[in-house]
Amino acid sequence: MTEQNPYQSGVGDWGPGHPPAPSDTPPPGYGYPAAEAPAPGYGFPQQPAAAGALPPGGAPLLALGDITVIGDQIITPAGQMPLRGAVWNATDMSRTEEKIPTHAIVLAVVFALLCLLGLLFLLMKEKRTTGYIQVTVTSAGRHHQTMIPAYGPDAFAAIMGQVNYARSLSSM
Repeated sequence: MTEQNPYQSGVGDWGPGHPPAPSDTPPPGYGYPAAEAPAPGYGFPQQPAAAGALPPGGAPLLALGDITVIGDQIITPAGQMPLRGAVWNATDMSRTEEKIPTHAIVLAVVFALLCLLGLLFLLMKEKRTTGYIQVTVTSAGRHHQTMIPAYGPDAFAAIMGQVNYARSLSSM
């Protein structure tokens, strides 16, 4: 380090700067309001919300992915929509595959050599469901969709039950 510190005032000041004198006050900036008493609404909230306080409208009646129905409102990440007259749709975009697992094929080959009963291992099947269920809601000219992962072959029936409940709430 052969250069002089450009932030120091005197000649021959090398290295880090010296701490400011106690009489120095930081300049007003973010987090340091210019006035002694901050203006209302400045900075952090003055009174924290009560723990466990529910949003206006009461407890949630239904939650489908990121769509929540509370009272007479549908709450989505894009904003609120009225529940009355909402149109709900669900599309099954999942698939269920059925295949013979690898260990069943190995056991069938091994036991087929010993006795013919080893072929019964080929009857073993494993089901695997992949994909999503798309739920859409349209109300008051606004539209929102969410994708819910399908974990089993009966997931679409469960989601359709919730969508039908939402439809009945929308018709009231």
